[in-house]
Amino acid sequence: MTESFRRDGEYEQYETPYQGAQQHASSPVNPEWPPPPAQSPAQPAAPVQQPVVEPTTVWPGGQQAQPAAFASGGAGSYGGDGNGGGTALLTAPPAEPAAPAPKKRTRGPLALLAAVAIVAAAIGGGTAYGIQELTGNDTVAATSSTSTSVVPSSAKGTVSGVAKAVSPSIVEINATSNAGESTGSGVIITSDGEIITNNHVISGATSIKVSTSDGKSYTAKVVGTDSKKDLALIKLENASGLTPATLGNSDGVQVGDQVVAIGSPEGLTGTVTSGIVSALNRDVTVSTDEGQSQGQGQGGGSGQWPFEFGGQQFNGDTGSSKTTYKAIQTDASLNPGNSGGALIDMNGNIIGINSAMYSATSDSSTAGSAGLGFSIPINTVKSDLATLRAGGADN
Repeated sequence: MTESFRRDGEYEQYETPYQGAQQHASSPVNPEWPPPPAQSPAQPAAPVQQPVVEPTTVWPGGQQAQPAAFASGGAGSYGGDGNGGGTALLTAPPAEPAAPAPKKRTRGPLALLAAVAIVAAAIGGGTAYGIQELTGNDTVAATSSTSTSVVPSSAKGTVSGVAKAVSPSIVEINATSNAGESTGSGVIITSDGEIITNNHVISGATSIKVSTSDGKSYTAKVVGTDSKKDLALIKLENASGLTPATLGNSDGVQVGDQVVAIGSPEGLTGTVTSGIVSALNRDVTVSTDEGQSQGQGQGGGSGQWPFEFGGQQFNGDTGSSKTTYKAIQTDASLNPGNSGGALIDMNGNIIGINSAMYSATSDSSTAGSAGLGFSIPINTVKSDLATLRAGGADN
């Protein structure tokens, strides 16, 4: 069609339009072409102008650029006069920052945050296992008492793994008083030698000796006691670089959870036993009388720490001065000397301080575990720790 505009008035040279066609006999006429008009077409008054396209709408949203032929302003270009003199309206606009670029820069951090949120969701909630994998430690999914783990991945879920990880934090305590000597256990909670134990293990003691798992011996002093909760805090003298235990969350403990107990029954330092949590929130009553404090020992007393449960007394008379607390019941083997030691979940976290155990006989030489042991929940210990450090509730 552009050619017909350039050959201005060609049909006026012949009487009929077909005369011009006959002069080009060398060019065969395609019979499929439509016949020429019966009359000469009207002469256009001026070349038909194409619609002007505004430059601002050339490439909306980053569409593909027009071919160079339409941007040169020559023959056949849009917006021209047909002779190459028109203004090139479709010339690419000056380079400007592409609109999508800032959007991509905006979406980048958001996408990163979204990815982090997804990862956090994948590893959050009850699946702390993923976090510990990233940090080099593992969590045993079977235990819900805590989200941290001190047991390496190669030994997760095993008693041996728990024992190896936690034993350096458990000590043997030998207390001497006017009534004789007694043996108990304790849990290191700071690297400079703060140790949690039962009040009845050290109550009335004139001297306290502590042995760590590596065979070192220390002298200890009483920091604070709370006989109502059967708890005490002692501190080693001139100690440093010790391995503190990780205190768990006893509110997350469930009946049936596997547990490990570590202590020094009958002076056998670092003895490890295992079992399950048999019950929760047991009302256990123990004596607060100093005269009963040395029942847990070698060479002093009956070797049994008396307590009451369900209206009955076990291991002797608790006396007239007593206190009751909520305890975790376990069937892990506990014997005289385990008092003050640790009840541990399978992640290696301390969930209780062993405090009382039932023995079928009052004779310490024949006493043995009957699978009825009780531990003070570690959350009770943590809530009382500030009081103990300040001298204890008994002062």
